[in-house]
Amino acid sequence: MGAIFQDPPPLIQDLKVAVHSSSLVLPSSETERKSMFLSNIDKVLNFNVQTVHFFQAHPDFPPPTVVEKLETALQKILVPYDFLAGRLKMNPKLGRLEVDCNAAGAGFVVASSEFTLDEIGDLVYPNPAFQQLVVMSMDNLAPDDQPLCILQVTSFKCGGFAMGVTNNHATFDGLSFKMFLENLASLAADKPLVITPCNDRQLLAARSPPRVTFPHPELLKLKIPIGEESITPVFDAIPEELDFKIFRLMPGDISNLKAKAKTGDAKTKVTGFNVVATHVWRCKALSCDTGNDLDRLSTILYAVDIRPRLVPPLPPSYTGNGVLTAYATASCRDLQEEPFSRLVGMVAEGANRMTDEYARSAIDWGELYKGFPHGEFLISSWWRLGFAEVEYPWGKAKYSCPVVYHRKDIILFFPDIDAVNNNGVNILVALPSKEMEKFQTLFHKFLA
Repeated sequence: MGAIFQDPPPLIQDLKVAVHSSSLVLPSSETERKSMFLSNIDKVLNFNVQTVHFFQAHPDFPPPTVVEKLETALQKILVPYDFLAGRLKMNPKLGRLEVDCNAAGAGFVVASSEFTLDEIGDLVYPNPAFQQLVVMSMDNLAPDDQPLCILQVTSFKCGGFAMGVTNNHATFDGLSFKMFLENLASLAADKPLVITPCNDRQLLAARSPPRVTFPHPELLKLKIPIGEESITPVFDAIPEELDFKIFRLMPGDISNLKAKAKTGDAKTKVTGFNVVATHVWRCKALSCDTGNDLDRLSTILYAVDIRPRLVPPLPPSYTGNGVLTAYATASCRDLQEEPFSRLVGMVAEGANRMTDEYARSAIDWGELYKGFPHGEFLISSWWRLGFAEVEYPWGKAKYSCPVVYHRKDIILFFPDIDAVNNNGVNILVALPSKEMEKFQTLFHKFLA
């Protein structure tokens, strides 16, 4: 049976981090000054994402050596990834957000904590104090001169350290960020790039003229006059009193859900993600504080990698955001009464819908209407991105995780501490307390 952290484990609320230096790192050689086009997918994702990667002490790589190697690797990587040293800007003629590849630099911060890695405790549990391991912005720079990437190295008393990365989501999606980490790790080991990045975002440009050939209920129009786009992010959370819990599914739990799903249509693609997403969808929709309205429609949103689905496919080395939002919609009555296998089929169909034409239609929709994905909630999955597989000169990360901000409309999937050998998943849910009680009851009921 899946386990629950009923209460947070003892968490250190202040990691006692002292910043020793903060600087801008410039590309190691001259790069061409140019403007980089951002696709309609990139533009919507204009907000920062923070990840923290924890490493145990290594006798050959004390923190000062790691700092030196990472700073040099960052200087080198800003040549093939020239846009990372640039700045976001609005093109007044086109009314579009672009990256000015002006070699202004990426941020690099060196810090230390008064604790050991063991004293910090459970790395899987989203400790708000992990925000001290990343830098959100450079205080000495103007808002329009903020780096698109800031790397912070924080050493612990045991000789272990954390690498915290803040990057604007317009620069990478999860898959291309993992490729960036692989390249950074290779350069830190004085080796060549693992894969040469493809920075051509025009590959996902809208068609001319745009052709919206599907209705796209998963997208919500914003009433912004053309040419008056804002550089400010579109995703702003409403402050709310939320409980949060981690629901942990072990590999056996996932196998049981798959077995349940296989009792239906033999053509349905039964994957770990599809069954876990369906299980969470039922619990979330039926715990919603809208009385017992079983006719209410619930829509789940989740990202689908479009790289292999386009014709021709996007190169695997594409650095931009190559994901679009898939959806499934059902009434609460169906979510309560229909067989699990049929509901899994609906989630699988959401991904199947993402053909070349559907993806191009969604991109063209973003050319005609300014807007963003819209549903009851979004699943943000870090489960199989594989950050823990990246091999640095000092070894693989003990754990990699996003710095979490709790929102009831976003549910996170992320891997277990031993992600390489354990295919379980941690599900982070933030809900008002009454809804959380119902969610928790349903989570166990539907697992049985």
